Order: sequence, then structure tokens, then C-alpha cells
Amino acid sequence: MRKSNLLIAVITASLLSACATQAEKPVSGSKILLLGEVHDNPDGHAQRYADLQKLVVAGWRPAIAMEQFDRENQAELTQAQATCTDADCIISKVGNKRWEWPHYRPVIQLAIDYKLPLLAANLSRSDAARVMREGYAAVLDKNTIASYKLDQPLPVVVVDGQRAAMESGHCGKMPDNIVPSMVRAQVARDVVMAKIVTENADRGVVLLAGNGHVRRDLGVPVWLPASQQANLQIHGYVETDDSKSGGASIASTASIYDVSHVVKTHARPDPCLSIQAPKSST
Repeated sequence: MRKSNLLIAVITASLLSACATQAEKPVSGSKILLLGEVHDNPDGHAQRYADLQKLVVAGWRPAIAMEQFDRENQAELTQAQATCTDADCIISKVGNKRWEWPHYRPVIQLAIDYKLPLLAANLSRSDAARVMREGYAAVLDKNTIASYKLDQPLPVVVVDGQRAAMESGHCGKMPDNIVPSMVRAQVARDVVMAKIVTENADRGVVLLAGNGHVRRDLGVPVWLPASQQANLQIHGYVETDDSKSGGASIASTASIYDVSHVVKTHARPDPCLSIQAPKSST
């Protein structure tokens, strides 16, 4: 094993072991690291940043792909990183207002300080809406659709799992007829993220995304090529029960993440009280 890969393997295997809820898988020079989040949980963000920072300080130089930047803004993000000296500058130029940017400021600053490429990894809301209305061809090119077999029926386990996650996340208030289109949009997001991860895997890449996106059974890992699975490690940063945040109860995370890190549940209003049932399309 090359020295740099050995360094990554040793640090990755040790830095997170204290708070994992199941035994860690052996790490053999992982070059693809998927790190989940509960979007509004500051403790989870702080812990994840500390874990990533240790790897970078020890010598790893991955690209950092982030759900918080939409893919069509990659050119602006690259330009901002070339000219900005602090995270607030990048956020002001490229940041979407719907995200709580103080949570992401440290990792963006880490990328600036160590010259780590920032990658815009998400499908925008407008493109996701087009996928819901018109299908994958509305926003994905023919080669991508063919490569990921989106012109064929989706795996049943993905469809059923995404449906269950969405129904739970929307507190059972989703009309049945809108669920298939929402599953399609979620799959499109995961495929876009997987494509970006794959394109940057040779140099090493970290994906920062919601716990739902990094799930091994439903999310980005499903769409990564078999050749990359040996170099993949997945960490979920989960609350005691984050099923309403696209994740799963702690008891069920052993098959979802390679390592689960329990973080303090963030105080928030009951989301089910504010969720309105999406309008039926019929």
C-alpha cells in the first residue's frame, strides 16, 4: 500500500471509532468518503468537520463535493475559490439562501486554506421539479441516462426504500400519486452526486450530503460503479431517531452506513406540525 493511502487508512480507522455504534469495517486506503448530516444539527456539523479536518491536516488532499452548491454554479464556485480568501466571500458569491451557512463555513475555509477543490454536487430545485414533471431527460443527457440505466425500471429496493423514507419524512401527508415523481427527483439528485464523485475518485473525494443521500441501500452508493466500492467508506451522523430527516433509527443503521455517529438531538419544533400535504396532481 502506498504511504499516502496507508496514512488515510490508519487515520480514518481510528479517528471515529470512539463514537461509532457498530464495529467499523476495515479501511484499505479509502479514496471515497461519504459523510452524512442532519442539516440543522450543529453538533453533527462540528463533529464531522473535526473528523475531516484531522484527515486533511494529516496529509489527505481530496476534492470536497457539497450538496449545498447546485451543479450549474460550478464555474462560479471555481472562480470564487480562485479569488476569495475566506469562506464568507465564497458563500456571498455562490451560496443559496436556503442553507444555514454558518454550519458549512469551517469546511469551506478548510478547502481554501488547503487548496482543496470545491465541487457543486446537487441538482437544483428547479431541475428537480422538471424531473418530477417531465422525467430524467429534462435535465440529464442521454449518456448519463443510459450509463445509470435510468431508461429502465428502477431497482425495487430503491423505489420502495425511497418511498418509505419520503412518506416518513413528510409525516404521512403525501398523496400516493405524487410519490413516484418525488422518488424520481431524489434518484436524479443521487445520480448527479454519484457522477461527480466518480469523476473525482482518482484524486480522492469527500461528499458532504444529508444522511439520506449517503445511505448505502438507497442513495449515492447505489449509483457508484462496482469498481469503486472497495475504495468507499460511508459515515452517518445521526440523531437518536433522525427518520424525519431522511435517515433511519439508530437500531437500523448497521446496514445503511459503515459507521454511525450518534449526535445530540437538536431542539426543533415538531416538523409534522408545519408540513402541508403536497397538492395532488389529479
